[in-house]
Amino acid sequence: MALDQSFVGRTYPPTDPYEVGREKIREFAEAIGDTNPAYTDAEAAKALGYSDVIAPPTFVFAITFQAAGQVIEDPQLGLDYSRVVHGDQKFAYTRPVRSGDRLSVTSTIEAIKSMAGNDIIDIRGEVHDEAGGHVVTAVTKLVARAAKEA
Repeated sequence: MALDQSFVGRTYPPTDPYEVGREKIREFAEAIGDTNPAYTDAEAAKALGYSDVIAPPTFVFAITFQAAGQVIEDPQLGLDYSRVVHGDQKFAYTRPVRSGDRLSVTSTIEAIKSMAGNDIIDIRGEVHDEAGGHVVTAVTKLVARAAKEA
């Protein structure tokens, strides 16, 4: 059964702030194999004009995907998460994520489409810092595969 188009534009409450730590940034950079010193060395980051280490661009996926859980778990939407695969991810930055940031995410259903029996949903996560400044917009595309006919 196709997802209800009337959910397009629905916005969910902002998440509690997530405090970005140097160690989390370092661990993430190591996990993805990125050796950019701006991710692990505060002095290297300061030499580039930042106040502290910055995070790799995909770092925010963890917090935006967690925030998208509000959409995924919305019983009114009726998304069968057991059939979901990650389709795409895009980021549009205003500034890099820095150690010490306290970030909140507001998720909005941007689009719902049906194609070949599959439901495709785009969830936009607007990430703001503690002062309300925009940091990044992340768009996650999820594909709920069609159930096989019996």
